[in-house]
Amino acid sequence: MPSDTFKGHGFRTELISMLLDLKPRFLRFPGISHNDEVSTAAIAPFVKDVLDSLEFARGSANSTWGSVRAAMGHPEPFPVKYVAIGNEDCGKKYYLGNYLKFYNAIRESYPDIQMISNCDGSSKPLDHPADLYDFHVYTDSKTLFNMKGTFDKTSRTGPKAFVSEYAVWRTDAGRGSLLGSLAEAAFLTGLEKNSDIVQMASYAPLFVNDNDQTWNPDAIVFNSWQQYGTPSYWMQKFFRESSGAMIHPITISSSYSGSLAASAITWQDSGNSFLKVKIVNFGSDTVSLTISVSGLQASINALGSNATVLTSSNVKDENSFSNPNKVVYHFCL
Repeated sequence: MPSDTFKGHGFRTELISMLLDLKPRFLRFPGISHNDEVSTAAIAPFVKDVLDSLEFARGSANSTWGSVRAAMGHPEPFPVKYVAIGNEDCGKKYYLGNYLKFYNAIRESYPDIQMISNCDGSSKPLDHPADLYDFHVYTDSKTLFNMKGTFDKTSRTGPKAFVSEYAVWRTDAGRGSLLGSLAEAAFLTGLEKNSDIVQMASYAPLFVNDNDQTWNPDAIVFNSWQQYGTPSYWMQKFFRESSGAMIHPITISSSYSGSLAASAITWQDSGNSFLKVKIVNFGSDTVSLTISVSGLQASINALGSNATVLTSSNVKDENSFSNPNKVVYHFCL
């Protein structure tokens, strides 16, 4: 283990630095088994395990399991705010019955925790209580680009969406390509526009050890002494200010509009107002655009504007240990 780790916790400082550069608002720790299922009649011990785990994380230092946490050197509770019940389990024989057992027990003990259902509520209402529903998508780049309007017609009443896993994979993903990152960026502009119903989103997976890669692609690749971000990692930096920002309507007037996606946000930082317009060109043609803004002139200073571009000579280009900066964003004045 390196002697210089992040806050002495064992994580390599440079890896955590890459993570913090994304300005994450939450961390998701999945624990799954896609093959095992327990009948509702036998689920009680598992419910107790979850309640004990939550007490370990959130209980006072005087509680049974909170005292164990305190003895390990962390007397302050951890801020666990969400619990997802299951992972891609909707439709299984016992899921609904088991879900309700967990939901009711957690709600009684921790009424402030928001619970997440595995069942997709983007196109039809759920038949059970939930604060959020989980939405996963792994697909090819063209399909994901065309999914940017997925939540446009989703009901604005009921649970919010948590897009907890999204990525381009398999066919044209490579080990993390520019093409994949462009499709993901277009998809995220759609989530921004629907941020009244999409509460959270996270790319998956975040880290992978190159010596034990069981999933492909990933955002940050490392080995025992090197690391690099895939194009998908660099793409996410364009969305660092999205959480808590104000979304603005945007119209694309171009003969290439079918291959373009865009969003516009404003946010405050240190008393200053900022406008960011993101435009994704998923097509093969170079497109020249003029950006015009109406209604925000009083707070926009065009003289301070700059452009940030993520591109490369080939859409299938990837980063690697030997060339970690082949596809990274560049600033243009």
